[in-house]
Amino acid sequence: MWDVAEELNAMLVFAEHRYYGESLPFGNESFSDSKHLNYLTSEQALADFAVLIEYLKTTIAGAHYSPVIAIGGSYGGMLAAWFRMKYPHVVVGALAASAPIWQFGDLVPCGTYFSIVTNDFKKSGTGCSESIRNSWNAINHLSSTDAGLQWLSSTFHLCSPLKNLQDAAILKNWLSETWVNLAMVNYPYKADFLQPLPAWPIQEVCKFLKDPSLSDKLLLQNVFQAVNLYYNYSGEASCLDMSETATKNLGQLGWYYQACTEMVMPMCTDGVNDMFEPQKWDFDALSEECYRLWGVRPRPSWILSMYGGKNISSHSNIVFSNGGLDPWSAGGVTQNITDSLVAIVIPDGAHHLDLRSRNPLDPKSVQQARALEIHYMKQWIEKARHNH
Repeated sequence: MWDVAEELNAMLVFAEHRYYGESLPFGNESFSDSKHLNYLTSEQALADFAVLIEYLKTTIAGAHYSPVIAIGGSYGGMLAAWFRMKYPHVVVGALAASAPIWQFGDLVPCGTYFSIVTNDFKKSGTGCSESIRNSWNAINHLSSTDAGLQWLSSTFHLCSPLKNLQDAAILKNWLSETWVNLAMVNYPYKADFLQPLPAWPIQEVCKFLKDPSLSDKLLLQNVFQAVNLYYNYSGEASCLDMSETATKNLGQLGWYYQACTEMVMPMCTDGVNDMFEPQKWDFDALSEECYRLWGVRPRPSWILSMYGGKNISSHSNIVFSNGGLDPWSAGGVTQNITDSLVAIVIPDGAHHLDLRSRNPLDPKSVQQARALEIHYMKQWIEKARHNH
């Protein structure tokens, strides 16, 4: 984005989403109850952006007639696409990178996300995904005794020891989330988006996971080596904390509330097409948990009503980019819908690699994707100037 802004002589504006960072509408009270949280929705956030752009255009010299393009990655990418759909008079186009706008309702199968994660590991080393698939039973066996729980706690260098089966389940969730995060940040160079990591981190992790036929304890010692690379690449952690999966706080509280209201994305695993323990999508369990935490119930079809699901061909000027290594591409737009709703697939790309700064180690596919993205942006700007 920085590189392109310079090339297009553009101003780059980062708008903070309401209820995240310092944009708390009710200060410390913002998260106190569902009454104060009521205004945390994607629609309200989009309206904020529209108002902000109008304000910038009236207050910044020379900006009055400047065309605006919405750019975002992940949830930000969904917002960028939706912003162009809902406010076409405010932005001339949108680049929606790694934006899973179809991970809702039954638009896509709930298992594709985890099968992409599994594929990343499968391609990165022999025996790798099989080792992870076998690790769940190994944990189940060991967590059935107190001695086993103790062994797991010390082998994984856990900051707080496992006391019962609930804790063992938390350990398994934490490991699952680690594998998912690795798939998202499987970048071709050293990076620290979620954690400081080496280049192609999954290949590094898979070096520890070559032999799925090992005994439970040997297998899990290898799994520890693998996750330790993710959590302790810098070598500074004295113990591993299961409550932490990404060192940077990406505003989890706000997102959790959104997942309990509008952002209901069905996910499931079967243990056959993926390397995870089988788990069906359980909407009722989610609903109960959300009610317990916030006093709200999720609305699974609201996003479809609001933003049109797959029926979006009446819109224009949106580029959807997705990485072949990124699990979120499961819910992304990966084929052109019209000649101005365009899909760009980056086979060697993880989560919004195209939005990151240029790097000498960038694969050709991401260089080509960026060139195409700039081509479309120039078209939109040209047309806007012409119309004006």
